Amino acid sequence: MADKITAAADGTLSVPDEPIIPFIEGDGTGVDIWPAAKLVLDAAAAKDGKNVAWKEVLAGEKAFNATGEWLPDATTEAFQEYLIGIKGPLTTPVGGGIRSLNVALRQILDLYVCLRPVRWFQGVPSPVKKPEAVDMVIFRENTEDIYAGIEYAGGTEQNAKLLAFLEENMPAEFGKIRFGTQAKVTAWEAELERIGAPKRDLGVDVGLGIKPVSRLGTERLVHSAIAYAIQHDRKSVTLVHKGNIMKFTEGAFRDWGYQTAVDFYGAVELDGGPWHVIPEGKPGAGIIIKDVIADAFLQQIMTRADEYDVVATLNLNGDYISDALAAEVGGIGIAPGANINYVTGHGIFEATHGTAPKYAGQDKVNPGSLLLSGVLMYEHIGWTEAAADIVAALERTIADKIVTYDFARMLPGATEVKCSEFAKAIVERL
Repeated sequence: MADKITAAADGTLSVPDEPIIPFIEGDGTGVDIWPAAKLVLDAAAAKDGKNVAWKEVLAGEKAFNATGEWLPDATTEAFQEYLIGIKGPLTTPVGGGIRSLNVALRQILDLYVCLRPVRWFQGVPSPVKKPEAVDMVIFRENTEDIYAGIEYAGGTEQNAKLLAFLEENMPAEFGKIRFGTQAKVTAWEAELERIGAPKRDLGVDVGLGIKPVSRLGTERLVHSAIAYAIQHDRKSVTLVHKGNIMKFTEGAFRDWGYQTAVDFYGAVELDGGPWHVIPEGKPGAGIIIKDVIADAFLQQIMTRADEYDVVATLNLNGDYISDALAAEVGGIGIAPGANINYVTGHGIFEATHGTAPKYAGQDKVNPGSLLLSGVLMYEHIGWTEAAADIVAALERTIADKIVTYDFARMLPGATEVKCSEFAKAIVERL
């Protein structure tokens, strides 16, 4: 009998054999990849004696066409009530209104962890020599940093108010925003006149953004990352930041991250620090907590990726890192993603790529990102055998060189199949 997933006070989930799980089909290629992913997810669940009662909810263009709203209240209420959900890619409306439907869902449900595992599957074409060295799990903070959306366009009333506050209370900061001294402005205006550019008043026409990074946001993210490392027998947790330049935001993230390791897991400095290690006698003994500057990290994942395991980072860094790593293992077409609140038990699992509307309805694109996000969802609710079966069947399908067009064009001797045919081939190998 179909029933809701529920959560205990500590966020631990209680999952029936037939849970009700809301899904959003998604815009664009969502019409192709959702049926394909659902076919495999249902087959794997049935093989394990379970079943999912799927409950469709609306968002994006499909919602707007049906209700006049991009994100109906009924959809967010369903995710609130049923705790766990899955979604295809969504269109972000141009112009006013919601900045991003994906961001809106994360903020409404306070899904503070963006979980992005990245690993290579045997046979997947890759641009790097040793893609098998990539096996990382990214914990990307999901509610703060620049994705908090606190920014004001140049020339607007809100922008002018913030500039006036800075000019009155923080003249040094205002001077930097004004692009330096008046002499520099005068020199640039003279250069414009010399080259015959139109004359105009440069003034202070600048977009402004605020980058919030809090101790709370850092602590709950890093706590979750270390807990994951302990649960999955990982070797290290790396704090990736740009604290050498942004000392009181990204630098604070680093410092608060180490303090979280000390306060909650008893970590101690390793050989004089700053690296820490969880000592003997504590859960996770031997796990290293370390940090690295973001640009160095992006270089090192190309040259020595096997030195990194679980990664905890802020939102913008996580955006760059997850896509760069995905490229190393075959592209975002097979990169899964999840947005989770480990305290309340809420989680939305999603395709990490865009809507690709020009391919919509062609039964062509790779459903791997959404399917593997479904695997993440199964792991999250404790259906680990079904999840492992899907991964093994996917690997066998790719090893047999039965792939969609994105891999076929890079894989000599491949058999190119449609999106739906790829899903059927995976089911045959379950």
